[in-house]
Amino acid sequence: MSLYVVRPGALTTVQDLGRPGYAHLGVPHSGALDGPAHRLANRLVGNPATAATLETTLDGCALRPSRPLVVAVTGAPCPVRVDGRPVAWGAPVRVPEGAVLDVGTATCGLRGYVGVSGGVDVEPVLGSRATDLLSGLGPAPLAAGDTLPVGPATGGTAATDVPAGPGPVSVLVLPLAPGPRADWFTDGALATLATGAYTVSPHSNRIGLRTLGPRLARARRGELPSEGMVLGAVQVPPDGRPVVFLADHPTTGGYPVIGVVPRAALPAAAQAPPGTPIRFRPVRPR
Repeated sequence: MSLYVVRPGALTTVQDLGRPGYAHLGVPHSGALDGPAHRLANRLVGNPATAATLETTLDGCALRPSRPLVVAVTGAPCPVRVDGRPVAWGAPVRVPEGAVLDVGTATCGLRGYVGVSGGVDVEPVLGSRATDLLSGLGPAPLAAGDTLPVGPATGGTAATDVPAGPGPVSVLVLPLAPGPRADWFTDGALATLATGAYTVSPHSNRIGLRTLGPRLARARRGELPSEGMVLGAVQVPPDGRPVVFLADHPTTGGYPVIGVVPRAALPAAAQAPPGTPIRFRPVRPR
């Protein structure tokens, strides 16, 4: 059983729940940026959450299965067609042998997830099938003409009575707990971060959500020795504009971390297209 890639889209990668436990070796966690959407796509087609899906970026992809296959598309809402015929988004859909599944351009949000019954069965690397754009581990992003193996189906399809994804977000609100190097910034910088008008930069990627907006002034000069970085860390490079680390972030870094966005808020960050307004909301750590 396999999937032939008719159209790879702007950036489509194989993703699962990532490869935790290797940060001490310099290996990022990686995995699906929108974990809830990845898990839902798997549940709809009868897979365990650990099965690999395809993560699309903005304009979807097109695939042709070698045998009949059940698929589900979640994440960013988009039109879905089988051989040109509209089918459901956010629900199990049967794709006949040789038919073309076309996942279209997102109508809101940024990243879609294509779950297939049996999961995308590429060879695991360090226990994960995820594509890591920073380290280069895992399969390369999809290219036209690629053939992806699909594993055997393990369960029946499921219906859902909850929304298959968030609605459009006009403003991305990110809770922000104090970071370990907040004292490297002036009081004015901390106030700017809490009240400034930031937007998502078009240079954002799976490594980090970059921002456009006011620069944050430092209270200290110089640079830090490299230290460990966590998912959601808000690092401030020399240009003074914060970067929110996402799944493919480096495991160490030398720029100061002014705060940390909790993991639960990161799926929304992963779905925010360039130009989305951002508001950082300071919170106390629990």
